[in-house]
Amino acid sequence: MRNEAESRRAAVRRLGRGLPLERVLDVTRPKAWADLDEDVRRAVVHGELRPSHEWLTGAPGPGWRRLWRAAPAPAPEAPAEARLALALCDPDGRIREAALPYAAGRPELLPLVVVRAADWAGPVRARALDLLRSELPAAPDGTLAVTAPVILRLAARLRGGEAVALLEGLLRALPGAAVTRLLLGCPDVPTRRAALAVVLDRGLYDGLGLALVAAGDHDPVVQERAASAAVAAGTSDATVPVLLGARSGRVRAAGVTALRGAGRHAEAEPYLFDRSGRTRACARWVVRQGGGDPAGAYRSACAGADVPDRAPLGLGECGSRAVDAALLRELTGHPNGRVRASAVAGLRLLDAVDPRRTRELLDDPEPAVVREAARALRPWNGRTGPR
Repeated sequence: MRNEAESRRAAVRRLGRGLPLERVLDVTRPKAWADLDEDVRRAVVHGELRPSHEWLTGAPGPGWRRLWRAAPAPAPEAPAEARLALALCDPDGRIREAALPYAAGRPELLPLVVVRAADWAGPVRARALDLLRSELPAAPDGTLAVTAPVILRLAARLRGGEAVALLEGLLRALPGAAVTRLLLGCPDVPTRRAALAVVLDRGLYDGLGLALVAAGDHDPVVQERAASAAVAAGTSDATVPVLLGARSGRVRAAGVTALRGAGRHAEAEPYLFDRSGRTRACARWVVRQGGGDPAGAYRSACAGADVPDRAPLGLGECGSRAVDAALLRELTGHPNGRVRASAVAGLRLLDAVDPRRTRELLDDPEPAVVREAARALRPWNGRTGPR
């Protein structure tokens, strides 16, 4: 916390020395813009920063008191970026309002205009919103990718809703290519979620496009919504492999579900042994829908010569304690450590843990086995009894 506070104070000092914004803060972090606004205001109020607004007021010192709310006459020359940023963050609303017109055509300052669009002072807010309406539609992709996250972050503020509504309207009016570039290229998660909502509402992607979004994004919400929409859009020979090959278990689970819709139930069987519990559950459902027996498939795999790593775990998830506990106990001595760990987890799920044997596994050379054994023994922690 101390390092963060010092970093924020240093940003204000750099801005006061006239450095451009990209050298003052991380412009890709939405929170950094609101922090800068707050920190500049505090520094001015406490006398730590004394910015000169003579370029704006036409007079040094208290000349700002003569400002009025009409649009100011054009400055002799465009103010430097740092000077304008300081004026946009000034504690006095008249300074903030008078500075806003000078931000027109200055995309690097648009995030600060967004902050002003949630300003407590009505005239400042109104002028900032007018400026956003004129500037955002023509903003290049890079500017929109930096500005949209600031708008969405300020949505929680009391007066941030108008800017959010403006952004939503803009995303619905922009060319589809611009929206998809925001979805695929913006690092900010809430912005990608908002862009995906527009993509879905406008039907900009087919099933394959949505599958590629789901497989390529790291955000669980984007993955979930895009994968579900891809399945709802109808499966194809191209869509299903993309979903099944995704790194995310929730996306692979959607792909397995799509196999059922395509009548390809047997192709779900390999996913009975997937590393994702959600994918395994979907695979069991699809296999059953096709008339198969997931528990039987797990038993056969566990009794074979080459046991898949997660076969014992899958058996624990859908098997029977009376039928399967003995087989799983036998697998706790398997040469493969991942199989041993899976067997311990399966016994825990079947409520068939043998505390004495499981305590012996706390000395297993495989860390995964030790972790599963410790987890299985939690109900016995603190109890007395044979060891």
